[in-house]
Amino acid sequence: MGRDELLVQARAAHAGRRWVTAFDAFQGAERAAPLEPEDLGRMAECAHLLHRMDDYFAVRELAYQRNLDGGNPVGAAVSAFWLGAQYLHEGEVARGTGWMQRAFRLAATRADDERLRGYLSFARTFPAAGAGDLDGAARLADEAVETAQRCDDTDLTALALHQAGILHLRAGRIDQGRALLDEAMVVVTADHASPMVTGIVYCGVIAGCWSVYDIGRAHEWTDALAGWCAAQPELGSFVGECRVRRAELRQLHGDWAVAAAELDGMEDDVDRVSAALALYVRGDLQRLQGRWDAAERSFVAAARLGQEPQPGLALLRLARGSTQAAAAMVRRSLTEVSGPRRVAVVAAAIEILLAVGDADGATAAGEELDRLAARHDSDVVRALAAQARARLAIGAGHPEQAGEPARTALETWLRVGALYEEARARWLLGTACRALGDVESAAREERTARDIFERLGARPDLDALDHHARQTLSAREVEVLRLVATGATNRAIAAELVLSERTVDRHVSNILTKLGVATRAAATARAGEWQLL
Repeated sequence: MGRDELLVQARAAHAGRRWVTAFDAFQGAERAAPLEPEDLGRMAECAHLLHRMDDYFAVRELAYQRNLDGGNPVGAAVSAFWLGAQYLHEGEVARGTGWMQRAFRLAATRADDERLRGYLSFARTFPAAGAGDLDGAARLADEAVETAQRCDDTDLTALALHQAGILHLRAGRIDQGRALLDEAMVVVTADHASPMVTGIVYCGVIAGCWSVYDIGRAHEWTDALAGWCAAQPELGSFVGECRVRRAELRQLHGDWAVAAAELDGMEDDVDRVSAALALYVRGDLQRLQGRWDAAERSFVAAARLGQEPQPGLALLRLARGSTQAAAAMVRRSLTEVSGPRRVAVVAAAIEILLAVGDADGATAAGEELDRLAARHDSDVVRALAAQARARLAIGAGHPEQAGEPARTALETWLRVGALYEEARARWLLGTACRALGDVESAAREERTARDIFERLGARPDLDALDHHARQTLSAREVEVLRLVATGATNRAIAAELVLSERTVDRHVSNILTKLGVATRAAATARAGEWQLL
């Protein structure tokens, strides 16, 4: 096939999103004779979407040089921008900064090019945000949006809207940030942006939604991203992050087996960032399932790839009884972590600090979580804060103050559809009811919590619930339970223990209620599990 035919094939395959065919045909055409910079841009996009990053960088550098040699400093500056942005995303700060400086230097020779000024305003958001100047970075992103819209540059419009949205979220302007992210998604879902930019914006917007615990939007855009990925079977980039986000949603909604299947094998994903996040999410799921050795391995592997393993690792230490190690980890995280992960760290800190008897530290964390809930305007954060208030009230010996926030948390988790957290809220509510003498309501909530934990396979929570129930049985009730397990009738038990039959009836009723079971056979099975026989 001649060069002209290869070029026709390459452009058609690129337009049809057949990325392998397009890349191979562009490569063949380039071997025959040098490609124009515009076709090199298409070839680089193919490499990026196939996640052939070495090829991507090589082709972008070739486009940069060819633009430069052809007397097109604007084209060279845009090529340098894309190189710098990708190197920064990959964590190669020196290279990324170097290419961005080349873009700035070239732009200085064409100060009259408004479109180029828009790209450079966008580029300047990175160092500004990195230096902590979120307001300044957001202003630069807003400027880039205005410039892109004046120049009718769809890719820059989508990128700048998405960047502005994320920066406004990070600066605490949640409503403004969400509106900008929604606007960015309007651009990409209308299929107006290039495929590479579409994938970048999808993933960035979904991450932004998670950062403020906007689960509704995260769900909507994750489903849209999944459909976009499925329509391009050859896609290599963005697929991994889509799988992780789907797994997070599945875990939240109680589909733990589906979540685990989504994460299976993702530690080998070509995208390091997605692989690291997948390992952390998998470790947290394994922790909840009681697969503690596997969770340890996942958290350690995530850390090796650059993912901070907190608060999951601290909660794992707590579950395994290393309470002081857990407290040390979470206290350190409280001094270091800001931004989106702060909510999860603070929520974990309350649980861990209560376990080590640091009531003051737990109370301070609870107050901060209330402030975060007010700032985020998220059902998830509000539910976490209410749940924390209930936990703190019970820990302080004030169960009468725990019922209202526990019920608020429960109602919110039901609205969100967060099955595991629903069970935890029910358990808290049951604990408060029991402390106030309402044993029947306590048993009802604990029984429902147990059913959910069993359905999920949340072994540590089941064990903790069993331990809690064992502690609520009096010595006399344990005696009665052991005799129930032999098959003795209430009359026979009364004779054996020299009690009235009515007293035994009451003991058996209390035992069934406290154990959250309906029959003597179920109570016998529970006694066997607890090694009371």
